[in-house]
Amino acid sequence: MTTPAEYTASGPQVVPSFTSVDDVVSKLRETGYLADDATATSTFLADRLGKPLLVEGPAGVGKTELAKSIAAATDAELVRLQCYEGIDEARALYEWNHAKQILHIQATGNRAWEEAKTDIFSDEFLLPRPLLKAISREGPTVLLIDEIDKADVDMEGLLLEVLSDFAITIPEMGTVAAQRRPIVLLTSNATRELSEALKRRCLYLYIDFPDAEREKEILASRVPNLSASLSAELVRIVGVLRTLDIRKKPSVAETIDWANTLLALGAGEQADTKRGGLDDGLIARTLGVVLKHRPDLKTALKELKLG
Repeated sequence: MTTPAEYTASGPQVVPSFTSVDDVVSKLRETGYLADDATATSTFLADRLGKPLLVEGPAGVGKTELAKSIAAATDAELVRLQCYEGIDEARALYEWNHAKQILHIQATGNRAWEEAKTDIFSDEFLLPRPLLKAISREGPTVLLIDEIDKADVDMEGLLLEVLSDFAITIPEMGTVAAQRRPIVLLTSNATRELSEALKRRCLYLYIDFPDAEREKEILASRVPNLSASLSAELVRIVGVLRTLDIRKKPSVAETIDWANTLLALGAGEQADTKRGGLDDGLIARTLGVVLKHRPDLKTALKELKLG
């Protein structure tokens, strides 16, 4: 890996993928993602300005899906860093293939260290992890740093360093700098407060659960065989569930799963179109598709008067 000549002190080149906010809406819609004005505007600015976009919101509202859709809409490679408690630099940046290095040293006989190290510290023995992969790619790239709030605070410091210059220094090889700045999305479920330094570096977007009309649009896009009456009833019930005091409110993805489940069970084929072909028994039997905790199920059954 070499440092691209196009990299300057101001950072890597920004090559926009979208021409306007309307272009964002149109291209994301082609992938099945229905972006509202705030989402489309934030995506356009992140692309045009070359700034990371921090996307917060409840689990399951489409934060990760936004990154996937941007990659699909721009013919870019999606590189994903899934954060978790205890993730370290080796898992985020790079590692050396120590086993292969040892085998190489043994196979090449007795040599002075100064000679041997020029061989073993090279691309052949380097294991790039997501951040290095995204930075070293020359083509269009979307870097998704998923659930950053699950990582330790030390990881934020590492990200600040990388996202400042879009360059990574490997002591044994030198600096690897991005030639083309990737579109960067960081997602957070807001389980902990992120540092102000990280927030200052990013644009900010909050995605909440969609309103009823938007959710019906999403269902129409993702579950085209769903009748309008069944979609309306399903969205109404999910909306009620989200107002309850439960541990995990149903996500948009779970609404889609529920719609597919009900279709598979023949909902909507009955004559009763007032409730979209739904009856209390069917709702009760399938609530486990959208609610995954027993106390939540008990609360929902009671509030919906299903038993």
